[in-house]
Amino acid sequence: MKKIATAILLGLSLLAVPVSYSYFGPALNPFTGEVLEILLYIMGFSALYCFVVGELTLNNSQVDKLWSILPIIYVWIVAYYGDFAPRLILMALLVTFWGVRLTANFALKGAYQWRFWTGEEDYRWQVLRAKDEFKPRWKWMFFNLLFISLYQNFLILLFTLPSLIALQFVDTSLGWLDIVAAVLVFGFIVFEMIADIQHWRFQSKKWSLIRSGQELPEPYKNGFLDKGLWSWSRHPNYFAEQAIWASFYIFSISAGAPVFNWTIAGAILLIVLFQGSSAFGEEISVGKYPAYQEYQKQVPKFIPYFWKK
Repeated sequence: MKKIATAILLGLSLLAVPVSYSYFGPALNPFTGEVLEILLYIMGFSALYCFVVGELTLNNSQVDKLWSILPIIYVWIVAYYGDFAPRLILMALLVTFWGVRLTANFALKGAYQWRFWTGEEDYRWQVLRAKDEFKPRWKWMFFNLLFISLYQNFLILLFTLPSLIALQFVDTSLGWLDIVAAVLVFGFIVFEMIADIQHWRFQSKKWSLIRSGQELPEPYKNGFLDKGLWSWSRHPNYFAEQAIWASFYIFSISAGAPVFNWTIAGAILLIVLFQGSSAFGEEISVGKYPAYQEYQKQVPKFIPYFWKK
C-alpha cells in the first residue's frame, strides 16, 4: 500500500506545475518561453535515451548518470541567452560545482565506463525490478518509461528553472538575497560532500575487511554508517540535496519574482521524491542490518539534530 500511495502522490504532484504556473506568476515572456522550449527538447531527448538504453541494457541507472550533468547544461544555456549576466553566472557556477562534485562521487562507485551505457547500476533498481509488482516484464517497461525516464528527467529540469526567472529579470542587480542564496547553496554542497566522503570511506573499509575474510570490528560490524554526520541524520546527503535546490529557488525571489512563485515546484517535487526513495532504501536496510531499526529510533531521517550533539 505504501508503494501505491507513493506512486499516486508522485503522479498527483505533477499537477503542481501547471497549477502553480497558473496561479503563482510570473508568466514567461516570449523570449524566456523560447529558451524553455530549447531546454524541453534536451529533456525530451534525454528521457528517450534513458528509456531506450535502459530497456536494451537492463541498466536503469542511465538517468542517475545524467542527474548531475543535465543541470549544468541547463543553467549554462540560460546564462548564455542572458549574455552571462552576473546573477546567471553565479547560479551557473554554483550548479557546476554541485554537478562536478556529484559526478565525481558517482564515478567512484563505478557508474561511468567508456562504454557509456554500462557501469554500476544503483542496487535499488535491481531490488525493485525483482519485485512481484513488476512482473510480467511489460510492467517494468512502463515504470521505466513513466517514472525513471520521463518523471525524473522532467524533475531535473524543474529544479533548475529558477535560473529561467533570473533570465526574465536579467536587469535586476545583485543584492543581499543573492548572497544569502549563494552562501546557503555552497554550504549545503560542502555538507553533502563531507557526508558522501564519510560514507565512501566507511563502505570502502568495510568491503575491504569483508573481502579479506576478517571479522568486522566497530564501527563496521553493524553494516551501516552511524558516525560523523550520519550520527546527526540517517540521510545527511539527501537532506543537503533537498536543501541545495530549496536554496537555489531563493535566486528567483532575489531576481524579482514573488516570494512564492511557480518555480518552487521543482524543489517541492524533489522533496516528495526523496520521501519515497529514502523509504525504499530504508526498507532494504532494515532487512539487511538487524541494528538499523534502533538507529531509526535514535537518529532523524533528514533534518540533523545538531543541538543534541
